[in-house]
Amino acid sequence: MKKHAISESHSYHDHGVHGEHSQGTYYCPMHCEGDKTYDKPGDCPECGMHLKKEETQSKGPGGKKIYTCPMHPEVKKDHPGSCPKCGMDLVLEKAEDTSEEEKAYKKMAKRFWIALALSIPVFIIAMSEFFPFMDLDAVASQKVWNWVQFILATPVVFYSSWEFFKRGWSSIRRWAPNMWTLISIGVGAAYLFSVVGMFFPGLFPDHFKDVQGNVHLYFEAAAVILTLVLLGQVLELRAHSKTNSAIKALLGLVPPVARVIRNGEEEEIPLEEVQVGYLLRVKPGEKIPVDGIITEGTAIIDESMITGEPMPADKSEGDKVTGGTINGKTSFIMKAEKVGSDTLLSQIIEMVNKASRSRAPIQKLADVVAKYFVQIVIGVALLTFAIWAIWGPEPAFVYAFVNAVSVLIIACPCALGLATPMSIMVGTGRGAQSGVLVKDARAIEEMNKVDTLIIDKTGTITEGKPALKLYTSFGKLSDDDILRLAASVDSYSEHPVAEAIVRGAKEKGIVLEKLENFESVTGKGVKAVYHGKRIGLGNSRLKDDFRADLEKEKEKQVIEWQLTGQTVMYLLIENNVEGIISVADTIKPTSAKAIQALQKMGVKVYMLTGDNEFTAKTVAGELNLDGYQADCLPEDKYKKVKELQEKGRVVAMAGDGINDAPALEQANVGIAMGTGTDIAMQSAEITLVKGDLNGIVRARELSTKVMHNIKQNLFFAFVYNAIGVPIAAGILFPFFGILLSPIIAAAAMSFSSVSVISNALRLRKM
Repeated sequence: MKKHAISESHSYHDHGVHGEHSQGTYYCPMHCEGDKTYDKPGDCPECGMHLKKEETQSKGPGGKKIYTCPMHPEVKKDHPGSCPKCGMDLVLEKAEDTSEEEKAYKKMAKRFWIALALSIPVFIIAMSEFFPFMDLDAVASQKVWNWVQFILATPVVFYSSWEFFKRGWSSIRRWAPNMWTLISIGVGAAYLFSVVGMFFPGLFPDHFKDVQGNVHLYFEAAAVILTLVLLGQVLELRAHSKTNSAIKALLGLVPPVARVIRNGEEEEIPLEEVQVGYLLRVKPGEKIPVDGIITEGTAIIDESMITGEPMPADKSEGDKVTGGTINGKTSFIMKAEKVGSDTLLSQIIEMVNKASRSRAPIQKLADVVAKYFVQIVIGVALLTFAIWAIWGPEPAFVYAFVNAVSVLIIACPCALGLATPMSIMVGTGRGAQSGVLVKDARAIEEMNKVDTLIIDKTGTITEGKPALKLYTSFGKLSDDDILRLAASVDSYSEHPVAEAIVRGAKEKGIVLEKLENFESVTGKGVKAVYHGKRIGLGNSRLKDDFRADLEKEKEKQVIEWQLTGQTVMYLLIENNVEGIISVADTIKPTSAKAIQALQKMGVKVYMLTGDNEFTAKTVAGELNLDGYQADCLPEDKYKKVKELQEKGRVVAMAGDGINDAPALEQANVGIAMGTGTDIAMQSAEITLVKGDLNGIVRARELSTKVMHNIKQNLFFAFVYNAIGVPIAAGILFPFFGILLSPIIAAAAMSFSSVSVISNALRLRKM
């Protein structure tokens, strides 16, 4: 994985939002500096947003309850009980507990509630003149109420919302306009105008004052606007916490401890102490601690949290198991093969983290629009002030000021900046839950444009391993006898083809015979002695060794099977060919349906394989592919992808082997089977955990829905602001007498952000 730059120039300050000295990797949710990350919490030096912590697998995933013994702290369990060493009751270990996002949310929520409590009375005082039953003048003079508003509004500005002004000043100092530029200028102008008007009313002309000589103040505008912005920030922090809930759910899949077997004794150790090669006991109902292979016993494992498939998987000795999946009702011993960051779960977490940080090309459009939009809006605000000040009704300057502030507030592009990152984060998290791992967000946009899919055959379309296909008798024996004897002689062999035949016979309930004098003949087959007679199973060269002949009609049947891609073997007894049996790499049950679904989406599907012409033609015909090419070398696949791209095609390549890596790298979107090689997964931008073509259908649907969601978000943000700015400037006043106050403008601005967040979160239910 690519390492990201660590900022050396940014001076971080703990604002009480993040835990002190918290270690980890942090990035800006607005992606101001692309993929740049930081090693300390704080605020983004570019936009001032709270840096977001990248979730990683650690010793104690946040939120997981770990129970330990007061006398033996090395004992850790994920459930209460008694200590296996001393019998004391286990107690809850102090957790790493609240995530930093949760801390940020709680801190911001506290500031919001304080601001809300102070802003409500300010708003009531300011609006009392519109409600005759609220005769505040009978209680105190307007000058006293102005002081009350000042006392209540000031903490909202200087305590609850001071960070917003720091962000705004940073943007002005660097001349990098953003939403905080508008908020700090608009609200700052309203507050300063009010302070000067209250303390130095003599500086203002008479038309700025009421009959009692008091200047009309806007403390309520400043307080309420900032409170609404705080509300937006609270909702955003809560939403950001939800967007990576998929990662947190993945982090919670692994148990805190593992049960290691040493010298025949079982001992519980912390998960982080497990090393490659350790033998681990997994009991019924427990989560598997790391990736490994079963060495003793069988299991039925629920892998749905990793693969998205509801059906449990049957596992036996030699089968691989994945950390985080749940064991059924049996106990087994496994050998740890991948631990720590090498496990599939850790790789999934890393991929999702990288995808959540990455930016789709469409984000560049949003960034450019935001940059220039702010400058245009400031210009419009100045123009609005000038027009109202010159041609507006009395008090013209008051109208000019209010409308200029409304323009600045309603045009905040915060929703515009959130439009793409929110959809990408939620979409990639949802994809991970369904077994589609997106390594680069660019692939999400490209996948939506793909019109050509190239797929490898072995391991992608097919299972990637031989399986029993057909068998028939040529003599007095029955067909089942042919299979029984072929499997019996092959049961002594370790060849993959022999294993396929034996496995196929056992699946059919056939009982094998005991043979004598087994011998493997390199390049020909196997032979043994059956009831005193020579018996063999192999190719035509073994048939020649047995000096057995075959009639032309029967030889024709052998050729027909071979032409369909099957490997055919002769069952020989003495000098006779008693029958034939074949194996083939079987097509995955999901392949046909997935290819048909992709073709309905307008995607042409081609197969490139290193297999022979006969096999390739058979598979292509059975699946109704749009085309195929046999006998392909890695370079051939790579050149074919380039050739199609030069014709204007947007090409996705799906494969699982090292020979697919160049083509995966060249394709617009590389898709790796999770059941394939690490090199294929490193070369690809999308990995399908389950390793079947249905994952490509899901990836295509994910891409379509995420891109639609991004465009909807851009509509909410950009079009909404574009309509709101002229209304705030007062364009409707000459025709309908309608003006937009700064308070309503702030509410509308916050609503656009909430709309974007809510719309992005809809992807979680996809």
